[in-house]
Amino acid sequence: MKTTAARGSLAGLLALWALTRGALLLCVLKVVVFPGPDVTSDVSVIYRGWYDVLRTGTFPLDDVTWQYPPAAALAILSPGLLPFLEYATAFFVLALVADLVTLAVLLYAGRGPGRTRGGAWVWVAGVPLLGPTVYARYDVMVTAVAVAALLAAGRYPRLMGALAGFGALLKVWPALLLLGVRRRAAWVSAAVTGTGAAALFAVLMPGAFAFLTFQRDRGTEVESLGSLVFHVARHHGWEGEVLLNYGSVEFLGPYVPWVSTGALVLSGAALAWLVLWRLLATRSEAHTVADAAFVAVLLFTTTSRVISPQYMVWLVGLAAVCLCFRGSRMRLPVALVLVASFVTVLEFPLWFAHVVASDPLGIGLLVLRNGLLVAASLLAARRLWSATVPLPAPLPRQPAARSSETPVSS
Repeated sequence: MKTTAARGSLAGLLALWALTRGALLLCVLKVVVFPGPDVTSDVSVIYRGWYDVLRTGTFPLDDVTWQYPPAAALAILSPGLLPFLEYATAFFVLALVADLVTLAVLLYAGRGPGRTRGGAWVWVAGVPLLGPTVYARYDVMVTAVAVAALLAAGRYPRLMGALAGFGALLKVWPALLLLGVRRRAAWVSAAVTGTGAAALFAVLMPGAFAFLTFQRDRGTEVESLGSLVFHVARHHGWEGEVLLNYGSVEFLGPYVPWVSTGALVLSGAALAWLVLWRLLATRSEAHTVADAAFVAVLLFTTTSRVISPQYMVWLVGLAAVCLCFRGSRMRLPVALVLVASFVTVLEFPLWFAHVVASDPLGIGLLVLRNGLLVAASLLAARRLWSATVPLPAPLPRQPAARSSETPVSS
């Protein structure tokens, strides 16, 4: 009876994956037109242009929208593996493959004592909540690497480190996966892999690290937490404007550098808290590495100057890893991230025009989505701390002092 129920659950999971992913493919292939701006133009125009440059053996140095670490070139060049398909179609197919690989890894990890298929369900249900943007960016490929790295941490620390190091060269944030890892082998493997691959790119392809300058010069993107200041200020005489800048829609004008600096300060505070947690945490369980990675990426996403919709794919992937473990304390934060993912597809691409216009609907969607992320961040951080950092020992109670006076007998 139990085996039959498990098989039925698996069949339902796979059927839901096939149904939702088929719908996503129909949207990115434009068989079905998804409302709002065309999310596939990044692939068909920007990625395709980078592909032509990267094939010559150099990075697109004259394009400020190239803001990615050197290994991102592999993702952009990957459609060349399917030369019988047009570039964009090949990219969408490979994004689907990365999605399927992630599901397979989560299903494998969900077996055995203390494990559950909850993580696979989070992935299957969470990805389509973000709409077709998932398959129109290379973040799903990075997330597949990150998920595999986290799930390898327990038994294969060297593999975990190698995947995290490689992932960091794809899009930086997978370096945070190492935060909760205590085994030295993982750190050494990550350092060797990252350093070796970076040196190889630097030697073979000029401009491998030009992205650092482009990232430094970014402003405040209209979907970020800090952008709410300017969405409201536009209704009270603020003289700035909204423009496409460095590949995203950003606020430009008075006080924008202040808010951008404030976002960096918040990210610095998040890093300081994470370092303090790492120094004080003494309790560790099988799920602690995954929980810590989820908290770290959640904190940095929430405080970032840019919260692009595809960033939510990272959180869904790490949330799925957390829920592969029955003992994880991240269930409520994961639920908040899933709700935030659904609100994200409403603000982009569905009603993005309202966000750009800073009208009540656009502001309301951002307040809700970013509020959910803030709540998830604070709750997840508190749960990680309470589960791993012991309470200070109570001070010993001092005995009551005896009176020095001799009692007088009556």
